[in-house]
Amino acid sequence: MDLGLKDKRALVTGSSRGLGYAAALVLAKEGCKVAINGRDEFNLTEAAHKIYKTTNVLAYPVTGDASDPAVPEKIVADAARLLGGLDILITNTGGPLPGSIDVLDEAAWQKGIDLCFMSHVRLIKSALPFLRKSESASILTVTSLTVRQPIPNLLISNSVRNATIGLTKSLALEFGREGIRVNSIIPGWTETERVTELMAARAKTNNSTVEEETKLQAADIAFGRMARPEEFANAAAFLVSPAASYITGVMLSVDGGVIKGTM
Repeated sequence: MDLGLKDKRALVTGSSRGLGYAAALVLAKEGCKVAINGRDEFNLTEAAHKIYKTTNVLAYPVTGDASDPAVPEKIVADAARLLGGLDILITNTGGPLPGSIDVLDEAAWQKGIDLCFMSHVRLIKSALPFLRKSESASILTVTSLTVRQPIPNLLISNSVRNATIGLTKSLALEFGREGIRVNSIIPGWTETERVTELMAARAKTNNSTVEEETKLQAADIAFGRMARPEEFANAAAFLVSPAASYITGVMLSVDGGVIKGTM
C-alpha cells in the first residue's frame, strides 16, 4: 500500500532515540523528508547519520529542548526552513521523573507539565502557520499507556499526559474544517532505551535483574512480549499519511493488549 508520504515534510521531536527515532526512520523509508530533534547535538547527529545510511534520505538534525518554553518555536522554524515547509508534526517527548506524591516536589511537577503537556501545545501552536499551507497537514501526539492504565510510581506521567489527550481531541474538532488532522498514539511497553532504564530501576529496587523485570512485565501483555519500536513507527506513519485522510481525533493504542479496559 502506498501511504502517499513521498516528499512530504515531517518534523519529529524527541527523535534521537526510541519511539521518535523509529518514527523518523520509517517516514524516511517511505520517502518523506524528515527533520529530527533532540537535546544532545552529538546523539542527534548520529541518529541523522543512521537514518541516511539506512534509507539514503537526508535527515536534518534540529537541536533543542522542547520542554523549554523558549525553544519549541525555534525548533519548528528551523525545521520548516530546512524542509521548505511542513506537512507533518509528530510531538514526542521523554518521560517525567518517577516517584510518589510524597517525594515529588513542585519543581518536578512543573518540569513534567512542560515536558509532557506544554511542549505539545507550544510545538503545535508554532507549527500551525506552516501546516495551514499544506494540502495534507497532520499532527500526531505521542503519550503513554498511563493515560488509560496508571502505572505505579509514575504519578506525574499518569496525571499530566491525560491533558495531551484532551488537547488532541479538542484540536481535532477545532481544525477539522481546515483539513488539519490531529491524532494520538498511546504506546504500550516497547523495547526502547527509556523502558530499559525503567526496568533497571525496578531491578535495583527489587534486587533482581533487568531481564527478570522485563519478563515479568511482558507476562502482563496479551502477546507476551514488548513491542519493537518499528511496530509503533508503522502505526505512526500510517496515521500521519494521506492514506489515513478521514481519520482524526483518534487515540490509537499500540500496546499488544496490555491495556485491559474496553475504552
